[in-house]
Order: sequence, then structure tokens, then C-alpha cells
Amino acid sequence: MSEQPGETETYNSDADAQAKLRELAKRIEIAMLTTVDSGGTLRSRPMSTNGAVEFDGDLWFFTYGASHKVDEISHEPRVNVAFADPKTQTYISISGTAELVRDKAKIEELFKPELKAWFPKGTDEPDIALLKVSAHKAEYWDSPSGIVAHAIGLIKSQLTGKPPSDMGDHEKVAL
Repeated sequence: MSEQPGETETYNSDADAQAKLRELAKRIEIAMLTTVDSGGTLRSRPMSTNGAVEFDGDLWFFTYGASHKVDEISHEPRVNVAFADPKTQTYISISGTAELVRDKAKIEELFKPELKAWFPKGTDEPDIALLKVSAHKAEYWDSPSGIVAHAIGLIKSQLTGKPPSDMGDHEKVAL
């Protein structure tokens, strides 16, 4: 059902919805981080959370402190992080605020050996930092069936004129 202009969206603050959101996000390694550049244009780039999705909804991304995305966030901290896994029909959109974190202990806690491809000196990389996205609200779509069953459901819906019976879970979550 689509929302009418002027309607207020309702976000679920239930712990189960938050836990499901967190588990879905942990299963999708690459997300698109969207920032606003100096001209007001939205800019997205792929980022990896490395499974670092915390209980309270914070997302952590490794970056260089002098990168363009950090500059963009310093001017406009509101961001969106979008996850997509078409194979499992799982999609997530998270809205929040981002900040640069240079906490060496947190960097060492979250660092994984595979990150050396981007940070050759590991946690001793001079400009290594973290982007912390504090999530405020999120939305997810999770289909219990695979893409073939999903497609069959859509075709059946078009033929019968009735909405699909089970297209999965859709939840708006407050964090």
C-alpha cells in the first residue's frame, strides 16, 4: 500500500524487528553509502561493513581520513546506506548520520586481514580511520522464497488481478 501525501510513516521500535534488520545487514557484505557532495548532488559508492553491524544499529566502514566521502560528511553528515542481495530477495535502506572516528582501539577491534588490500600497513596505516554511521531509521524487504518463486508470484498476480499472497516481510524500523 502506498503512502498518501501528508501521511506520517510509522516505524517499529520492536527489538525483534531491530534484531532481524541487524542479521539481514550482516549477511550482505557490500552496501552503497550515499553522501551529499559540495554541489548538493547525491553520490554513492560501494563500501564493506565486514559484518561490523552493532546491536544498536551502528555501521562501521574503514576509510582514509582524507577521502572525498569524509569531506562530504563533514559538510553534510546525513547519509543513506543501501544493501541489496537479489539472490535472496533481501533489500535494506538505512538512514542516519555519519562521523569520522580515529579511535585506534576501535580500528584494531574491527580490522580484518583482508582489509590489507586497501590498507597495506594494516592498523598502522597513517590515515586509517572509521566512518561510523549512526542509524536512525531503516526499512527492509525480505522475501522467504527465491527469485523464481518471487517471479511466479508476480506473474500469477498479473494473471489473476489479485495481489501476491506472500511476497515476504517488509518492515520500517526505528533505531
